[in-house]
Amino acid sequence: MIKRLTSPKFVGGVFFVVVLFSFASWGLSQRVVSIPNNTYESLKIYTDVLGIIQENYAENVDTKEVIYNSLKGMVKGLDPHSSFMTPEEYTEMQIDTKGSFGGIGIEIGTKENILTVISPIEDTPAFKAGLLAGDKIVKIGDKSTKDMGLTEAVGLMRGPKDTPITIHIMRDGFDAPRQFTLNRAIIKVKSVKYKQLEEGFGYIRLAQFQENTTEELEKALKELQKNGSMRGLILDLRNNPGGLLQEAVSVSNEFLDKGLIVYTKGRAQGQDMTFNADTAKSQPDYPMIVLVNNGSASASEIVAGALQDHKRAIILGTTTFGKGSVQTIIPLSDGSAVRITTSKYYTPSGRSIQAKGIEPDIVVGEVPKGHLKEKDLEGHLAPEGPVEEPKKVEKKEVEKIKVEEPAKPAAEGEDVQLKRAIDYLKSWYIFKGTNQKVS
Repeated sequence: MIKRLTSPKFVGGVFFVVVLFSFASWGLSQRVVSIPNNTYESLKIYTDVLGIIQENYAENVDTKEVIYNSLKGMVKGLDPHSSFMTPEEYTEMQIDTKGSFGGIGIEIGTKENILTVISPIEDTPAFKAGLLAGDKIVKIGDKSTKDMGLTEAVGLMRGPKDTPITIHIMRDGFDAPRQFTLNRAIIKVKSVKYKQLEEGFGYIRLAQFQENTTEELEKALKELQKNGSMRGLILDLRNNPGGLLQEAVSVSNEFLDKGLIVYTKGRAQGQDMTFNADTAKSQPDYPMIVLVNNGSASASEIVAGALQDHKRAIILGTTTFGKGSVQTIIPLSDGSAVRITTSKYYTPSGRSIQAKGIEPDIVVGEVPKGHLKEKDLEGHLAPEGPVEEPKKVEKKEVEKIKVEEPAKPAAEGEDVQLKRAIDYLKSWYIFKGTNQKVS
C-alpha cells in the first residue's frame, strides 16, 4: 500500500457469518511508504500477464474482474483473516456490523479448503433446519465449494427474504452429502440477552459485540438490579465470535475501575495502541464468572483476558478460539476495500492468545469433535510467548480444575457449564459465611 486514501477501520472479529460478521474501527497514521525496486519489477510481470490475458485468452474478459480476482488471491495468501472486498462486498460488511442482515444464520470458516460450519445462530433458518457445528458445506446451489473463499460463499448464500437456498452438507455419520433447502430470512442478531437466576444471581449473554452492545448491557444490568443489588453475575461469552473492539473495551470498562484492558503491537507506525479503564465503572465488586468455549473469539477473548488478569472474574468453560490479531479495513477509491492484519493484541499481563486462546480457571466440558479453532485455519499466524507489556499486571495464579462431565447429561438440554457456574457462586457465599463464623 502506497498511501492511505481514506480513514481505515480496525476489525476484531473472527468468522464470516452468513452474511459476514466483520468488525471494528480505529485508524492508521497517514504516510507514504517507500517501495523497493524489486517490487516494481514484480508489478511489471503482473501487468505483462494481464496484457497476455487481454490479448490472447480464448474469450473476452472483464479486466476489472480479473484484477479483483488477482487482488483477492494476493491478500488471501497472507492469513485467514485478511481479504480484498469488492464494492458490493464492502457494502454488505458495513450493513452486517449493524446486527441485521439477510441470510440463513450460520458462522463459517474453512478447514482443508472446505467450508465448515462453526456454529448456527439461534432462531435462524440454519438453526431450525438442524445444521450443526462441524458440518462441511460441499455445495451451495449447484456450485462446488472446493477452494471457494468465504466472501464468495457469503455472497451465494445471501438473498432476499423468503427465497430458497439449497446447500449440501457432509457430516460424520453421513454416507453421502445431504441436501438442505432453507428459506432466507432477515437475521437480526440480538447482542444482549439476560435473565434473573435463583437466589439473586444474574445472567447476561453477549452474542456478539455490535455498535450498541455496551448500551444494551447497561440496560440489562440495571434491570437485573431494579429490585436490589445482585449477589453475583454470570457473563456468557460462549460462541461469541467477536465484533467491535471498542465495544469489548467498553464492556470491560463496566467492571474495571482502573488499569490496562488491552494493548496492540504492530509493525508499522501508529499501530501500537493501549486501552485503559477510565474510572467510569458502573458495577460493584460482586462475584463474577465468565463462561467461555472454543467459539469465544477475538473481542470475547479481550474481555475474558482483561477480567482474568485483573482478578475481577473467574473464567469457566473450555479454552477459547485463539484469535489474537487485529485487522484494519481500508476503503479504496472505487468503493472496494482491503482488510489486512496490522497488529496483534495482548492481555494486560502481556499474554498473546494468538493460536492458543484463553485458558479457563475452571475447566468444564470438552471441545466438540470437528470444531475449528484459530490453530486449525490454514495460514494462521504462529503463536508466541509473552512480550514486554507497557504496564505490569500481576498474573493470576489460579490452579486449573478439571471437571469431568458425565457421558450423558443429567437432564436433556441441561446447561452443565451454567449449572456449575451457579454452584460456584453459591459456594462463594457459603465459604464466606463459614470464614466469618470461624473468625
